[in-house]
Amino acid sequence: MLQTQVTFLLLNEDSDNTDTLFHACIQAAKCYRRNQRVFIYTSDREQALAIDELLWGFDPDSFVPHNLIGEGPKNGAAVEISWQAPTNRRAVLINLTSTVPNFANQFSHIIDFVPADEEQKQQARDRFRTCRQWGFQVDTQPAPAASEAKHVIKN
Repeated sequence: MLQTQVTFLLLNEDSDNTDTLFHACIQAAKCYRRNQRVFIYTSDREQALAIDELLWGFDPDSFVPHNLIGEGPKNGAAVEISWQAPTNRRAVLINLTSTVPNFANQFSHIIDFVPADEEQKQQARDRFRTCRQWGFQVDTQPAPAASEAKHVIKN
């Protein structure tokens, strides 16, 4: 069985929660361009609606097909968003919650974020540790700067 790969993206010091959602959109668009189906896991309904709204106007040059869980086509759009466990198999999990979801091992790649906020950074460290304990292959890398986002999406 393939080992789950986890990438923690380090957000820069002046980032806030909306930056995390923006970076989640960048990663979802990148995965979509690679023909990977994505599940964005949010902490609650409000966050799911916020990311849904952000994806609608995210990149005016190229739409990223997405829907909230239970909406859209039978197997969901390329990017599915929910605060509940996924109902369809997908390759990539973008985790926006404070814990590692118990269904994380269903995914071949997990994208998570390390915000600048100290409390959220500690939660990210805990998620990092959990991923290692579960036998996932874990690495960190800096998130692309917002100015580089357009370039990142296209590639």
